[in-house]
Amino acid sequence: MSYMLLIHEPVGQRQTRTLFEGQAAYDRMLRFADELKSRGVLRAVESLASQDAKAARIKVREGRAQILDGPFAEAKEMIGGFFLLDVASRDEALSIARECPAAEWAMVEVRETAPCYT
Repeated sequence: MSYMLLIHEPVGQRQTRTLFEGQAAYDRMLRFADELKSRGVLRAVESLASQDAKAARIKVREGRAQILDGPFAEAKEMIGGFFLLDVASRDEALSIARECPAAEWAMVEVRETAPCYT
């Protein structure tokens, strides 16, 4: 079964860390990803850049595209990254989420992947 762990971070949290603290947190996440790879449950992992002026949101209504460039002032949280897992059960995905270092400074959302019509 595929599950995604979405890392929800408070907007601006990264800027409160020193460079050393940020690198240490990132290194912990890299080690966590390496551990998941060695266990054979990691399908994909990525860290996402902050929601700055490079981010954009797009929606299409009645054939017209609307693009909203970042930063997104109304956002209190941002998706900071994700882990895509291949595990036997929801309980296993939840167990892995509890091990995730980001759970100490962010929220880890666990979602099963599925077709969008279910």
